[in-house]
Amino acid sequence: MKDRKMGMFKVKTRVANPSDPKRFFEEDFWVDTGSYHSFVPEDRLKLIGIEPNLSREVTLADGRKEKRLEGEALFTIPELKEAHTCSVIFGPENSLCLLGATTLENFLVEPDPVSKKLKPVAAIIGSFIVSGTGE
Repeated sequence: MKDRKMGMFKVKTRVANPSDPKRFFEEDFWVDTGSYHSFVPEDRLKLIGIEPNLSREVTLADGRKEKRLEGEALFTIPELKEAHTCSVIFGPENSLCLLGATTLENFLVEPDPVSKKLKPVAAIIGSFIVSGTGE
């Protein structure tokens, strides 16, 4: 029987320390437009030297509210051939790696649940249209 979970898919992502991009890890991240920020286990971020710069109250998928640390990470999505510094929430150890809406917006992409790929979107900036094709 075919997999009917069309809405969920993973994307290979590199997360690096913006101050020292040689310190990084690669992981398959779940694409999660329901998550505002990207979400990475705290121990993985600290291992590459990313320090939090503030604390923020977040609502988890099960409805619980928690104070979580937030920092900045350099995200690279190899299939897009782009890198952007984005906000990241420090998740509990062994939590899922989630690629959130603000990170997707920084890359000017949206998920295509049928092809299970990220596709470019046009962004309007003032009176100009910008494409997320990376070209």
